[in-house]
Amino acid sequence: MASSAVPAEEVAEGFREVYGTAPDGVWAAPGRVNLIGEYTDFNEGFVLPFALPHTAVAAVARRDDGVLRLHSADTALPVTELRVDRLAPPADGSWAGYPAGVVWALRAAGHTAVTGADLHLRSTVPTGAGLSSSAALEVVTALALNDLFDLGLPAPELARLGQRAENDFVGVPCGVMDQTASACCVAGHALHLDCRDLTLRQVPFDPAAHGLALLVVDTRVKHALGDGAYAERRAGCEQAARMLRVSHLRDVAHEDLPDALDRLAAAARRSGADDDRLCRYVRHVVSDDHRVRRVVELLDAGEVGAIGPVLTEGHRSLRDDLCISCPELDLVVSSALAAGALGARMTGGGFGGSAVVLVAADRAEEVTRTVRDAFARAGHPAPRIFPGVPSDGARRVR
Repeated sequence: MASSAVPAEEVAEGFREVYGTAPDGVWAAPGRVNLIGEYTDFNEGFVLPFALPHTAVAAVARRDDGVLRLHSADTALPVTELRVDRLAPPADGSWAGYPAGVVWALRAAGHTAVTGADLHLRSTVPTGAGLSSSAALEVVTALALNDLFDLGLPAPELARLGQRAENDFVGVPCGVMDQTASACCVAGHALHLDCRDLTLRQVPFDPAAHGLALLVVDTRVKHALGDGAYAERRAGCEQAARMLRVSHLRDVAHEDLPDALDRLAAAARRSGADDDRLCRYVRHVVSDDHRVRRVVELLDAGEVGAIGPVLTEGHRSLRDDLCISCPELDLVVSSALAAGALGARMTGGGFGGSAVVLVAADRAEEVTRTVRDAFARAGHPAPRIFPGVPSDGARRVR
């Protein structure tokens, strides 16, 4: 795995090479790993992500002439030049849609003081790996513009603007977890986010201090959440909530789940809907909300190793009820557990991407070797495996 850090001066120098002048500053925003709680955010439930040391780093200069210029060192594409007063969804599908969408969202929210910028980006967040590379790009753009135009917006509001950019400009119906994690996480902690009222709490999570390691395994199977599968799960959850006569699935108590599933199955059959599919979606969401609570309780008690079985339980739910795993993700989990891992599960939107593995630190190399060997035997490309170290959220770095 390449270094997780991009020196700020290198990005500033890249800006000078592209634009012929110095930037006004350099900002960084991380990718994230979601420890537990998938597809719960748009159901107004609970999530528990933490920030990675891998970041999107942007050198940015303010402009006052209505021009937005965007460049990425990670592509061979030339500078994209746009007019801020002509930005309109949908995006064209390129990487530039993410920062452009943030500018659009800021101006749509009334922040018309944002009159343009030059941006040069480098990122070490793996793309298509379920680690929120897009959210990192949105948040780093929002933070830089917030500082350069003296908007005075708090980090959670920057996250919501990033979410709006992704929902309404790029066209991906994500919840707010990814952007909030990128904007608000604190090193050595996981972020317990209530996606209904957006309250958050930093929960101590430092595996190394407990003799443990959390490995992130990027299967290199690319996923694209704009392809309809994510939207179908969201629509199914919303349909089930209507049938259960609740605002969101968060309102179904875990202890009431059996009765709720019976009522949902009956309502679905009466309406001709697919009762098995809807019941599986509800069972996953309600159970994963409960798993978040269980993991938070264990972390608060300092029982970090005890969260392992809960992670594995979460993977089974994602695989069997939500049906968003894939053979490579299942192989990570099964081979890691066979090698003695305490727990493992896929993380992120699914259909590829990454898994997390909790393991005793002195067994991390053995588990890593076992997973790599399993991939080789199955004929899969070698996975990227690196430590998931809970790190700081977005910040100015120069």
